[in-house]
Amino acid sequence: MTLDRPVTPNPYDLLPAVPSFTVTSTDVPDGQPLGEAQVGALGNNVSPQLSWSDAPEGTKSFVVTCFDPDAPTPSGYWHWVLVDLPADVTSLDTDAAANALPGKAFHVRNDGGEPGFQGAAPPEGDQVHRYFFVVHAVGEESLGVTDDVSPAVVSFNLAFKTLGRAILTGTYQH
Repeated sequence: MTLDRPVTPNPYDLLPAVPSFTVTSTDVPDGQPLGEAQVGALGNNVSPQLSWSDAPEGTKSFVVTCFDPDAPTPSGYWHWVLVDLPADVTSLDTDAAANALPGKAFHVRNDGGEPGFQGAAPPEGDQVHRYFFVVHAVGEESLGVTDDVSPAVVSFNLAFKTLGRAILTGTYQH
């Protein structure tokens, strides 16, 4: 049974406007279904390859997130929150979330309660879910949070420190 609810807006349209830059992936074609490796419902939690370019001048670090605004909760679902990537890092390999991170980068726990990437796992029969993979260009070397904060705290800090945002959206329906 599909839950009957309206499609939520793009959550990033609700934030203060910032310049966009480019993010691509060999694993997640923009606007297309996720590959099996990124689907937790199939037992897979492999973070996708991501590459980005043309970040705004003044970028001193990056934050990478994956958010599902279509989860059947009032607050959506955070699948990945990677903080304080050095500014000279412009790509992540497939499954980078499961490996050593560059510089002082670290994970904040996802909504499943674990650090790292949690693959898509919407309820069976639910509507198509959108997975926003976002690279946030930050104007400071550190976002100023620790690994024990929630994704919401990271998002709150990003609202005031983001210089630019690159967005890639995958989809999945179980």
